[in-house]
Amino acid sequence: MSGHHDVHAGLHSEQGARTGEHPGRARNPVVKVLDLAWLEFEKPDLDRAETFGHAFGFATAMRTAEELQLRGTDPGGPCVLIRRGRSRFVGPAFRAADSADLLRLAAAAGARAVPLPQSLGGLTVDLVDPSALRVRVVADTHELEPLPTQQPHLFNFGHEVDRVNATQRPPRAPARVRRLGHVVIQSTRYRETLDWYLRNLGLIVSDFLYYPGQRERGPVMSFIRCDRGSVPADHHTLALTLGPSNRYVHSAYQVADLDALAAGGEYLREQGYRRSWGIGRHIQGSQIFDYWRDPDGFMVEHFSDGDMFDCTLEPGWAPMSASGLAQWGPPVTKDFLGIAPGAESLREVRSIAAALREDNEFDLRRLRGLLKVAST
Repeated sequence: MSGHHDVHAGLHSEQGARTGEHPGRARNPVVKVLDLAWLEFEKPDLDRAETFGHAFGFATAMRTAEELQLRGTDPGGPCVLIRRGRSRFVGPAFRAADSADLLRLAAAAGARAVPLPQSLGGLTVDLVDPSALRVRVVADTHELEPLPTQQPHLFNFGHEVDRVNATQRPPRAPARVRRLGHVVIQSTRYRETLDWYLRNLGLIVSDFLYYPGQRERGPVMSFIRCDRGSVPADHHTLALTLGPSNRYVHSAYQVADLDALAAGGEYLREQGYRRSWGIGRHIQGSQIFDYWRDPDGFMVEHFSDGDMFDCTLEPGWAPMSASGLAQWGPPVTKDFLGIAPGAESLREVRSIAAALREDNEFDLRRLRGLLKVAST
């Protein structure tokens, strides 16, 4: 069609850093965490949270009148801890390599290593990042035994025939969550918060995004992975983005493959739950994704087939755009961007007004950049 503009043109224009730009890692971090351990929430109705959790693909690891622990099929700890209370994200917990690293971090931060509840075991050092989010670093916690998991399907690709005299019939059932993959957090003090995680937890940046026309002001989003040396790690365990409020954005949980994700999505839809965006494939991280809202409004993601990087890969740099969030899939939704009419978008509008009056990184030029991104 004459005059048609391809919104996906030029999306794979990742470049390296220019001279003087952020290196994406700290020179001498205090410790290097191995992974996310779990995420902690408060929610008013644990029965409702457990019902959604099972439909999403979690199993219950522990349940009391005041606490719910949801897990995946992989061995290790729970993925999500939910305590009864007002609806809020309490914070992430990262797993230290060992208790010696935990004590080193405690000494550097002027904090104490204290025992976790008996249901979890081990020790924690509780820190607070520059966005006022509580960040736990844990070690020596109890290990849960693995559970039976969904097996990836056997595919016939072109002339490579591996499946003969057998059909594909993925069940329309919950996609069994294997593990926690990442959490995304918004901060009004993005650069300060980014440097805090790199310096204290030894995380390293996989990709930076910047507002179009504002690269000279530095990045506004970073996808950050664990530094496990030569052992590959998820493209991002933590993602940080600049915004008008300090808040949880979403968290992501790995499932077996596209069929598990898609059939699990059909199951969620039939149970009356609301898809936020999907199914598609991301650019930064390459994950196949599907986003949902839980009954308390928290966004959660099923993902499969994500990138894995070792410590040698340097950060990519790319402009941020709404259309640049996916290689393929439906257009990004207003709900995913947080601009759909409703309580969340109203809170964000109020946050914009407050942020512009305060001393932080979210100023008027950054607001213009964010509005431009939302319109592309």
